[in-house]
Amino acid sequence: MVPRLNEPAPATPRSTEHEKRMLPRAVWMLGLVSLFMDISSELVHSLLPIFMATVLGASMITIGIIEGVAEATAAILKVYSGVISDRLGKRKLLAVIGYGMAALTKPIFPMATSIGWVFAARFIDRIGKGIRGAPRDALIADLTPAEQRGAAYGLRQSLDSVGAFIGPLLAIALLLMFTDITTVLWFAVIPAFIAVAILIAGVHEPKLHVADGKTRRVVSLADAKRLSARYWWVVVLGGVFGLARFSEAFLILRTQELGMAIAYLPVVLIVMNIIFALVSYPAGMLADRVGTRGLLIIGMVALVAADLCFAYATHLSHALAGAAIWGLHMGLTQGLLSKLVADEAPADLRGTAFGLFNLVTGVALLLASTIAGGLWSLLGPSVTFLAGAAFAALAAIGLWGMTIVRTVSPHAP
Repeated sequence: MVPRLNEPAPATPRSTEHEKRMLPRAVWMLGLVSLFMDISSELVHSLLPIFMATVLGASMITIGIIEGVAEATAAILKVYSGVISDRLGKRKLLAVIGYGMAALTKPIFPMATSIGWVFAARFIDRIGKGIRGAPRDALIADLTPAEQRGAAYGLRQSLDSVGAFIGPLLAIALLLMFTDITTVLWFAVIPAFIAVAILIAGVHEPKLHVADGKTRRVVSLADAKRLSARYWWVVVLGGVFGLARFSEAFLILRTQELGMAIAYLPVVLIVMNIIFALVSYPAGMLADRVGTRGLLIIGMVALVAADLCFAYATHLSHALAGAAIWGLHMGLTQGLLSKLVADEAPADLRGTAFGLFNLVTGVALLLASTIAGGLWSLLGPSVTFLAGAAFAALAAIGLWGMTIVRTVSPHAP
């Protein structure tokens, strides 16, 4: 799992070695696509829980179900889009369709007059995410040498997270200017279409080659049997991580309960995503050198600490500290899990591998968000976050146990 460090010959020119260390331009472009789409999406999502709860009168259970179903929809579609991208040998077309659908849904949110409109827009938006997710992640692996994949996924995640804190920051500034959530939601349309334009003009995918000179054959879900035991360990790991982490919408709602004014609630996502952005790229580069297990365990311990901050919070500073630690958890886990999937999947099955992985993690997130909404309504927010901390602790202990088991079993990730 730990790649060998490059050992260039003494005669190799310095400029050539520098070029080898640089990530491909298309990876940077995909990062910018993520940045602009997340500016748009997080501008919406930082206000959407409050919009649903205050303007449309939705209950906590309803919010939890909407968030969970939306993410599960994306996860299920990632399987099929991944398989299709493997069949076609093309990733970009599906990515353009997916990002395009997300852009087209952005005007629906400010036009919504009922929770049904919001559900429909969120549902279609996540369909777009489901279509683009696996092909995009597989495309990054196609573009990047194996010894740089941690850095590549970390870079994309970092740029994604930069957009994720610029979006809420814009939401705050625009709310202070216009004082109306509906008006502010219209501003999410512009960066969404910029993201689609960058993807169309700036990313050129490589041709996929099949090993040993074999001709490309039709890929189906039955090919999942070709995926190794090590890959399925990664899938199980992703599912456990998903169960331990529910929607960030509950972070916003908890902070509002502690007394933060609606106009400043996006600060929660700003704090979380600043840390997320700062950690992801260095964590990815470190994983390329030392492996992933230790970083993933630290990430789950961070999630336990974040949940405890929110569970016992009595002041806004406690919630902001929890948001920062939550961002640390994300930075130490999300890009690294993608690296593990790419490392363990055959080149001609990367789309399928990412699709199956995202299906499992998405269903886990659906369960986590639905359970969180029910616990909040029945027992209150503190119990919700304590339950999250308990499951995250179990996940960390399980991962630590897998590290020990690996000394006698070669199949652990």
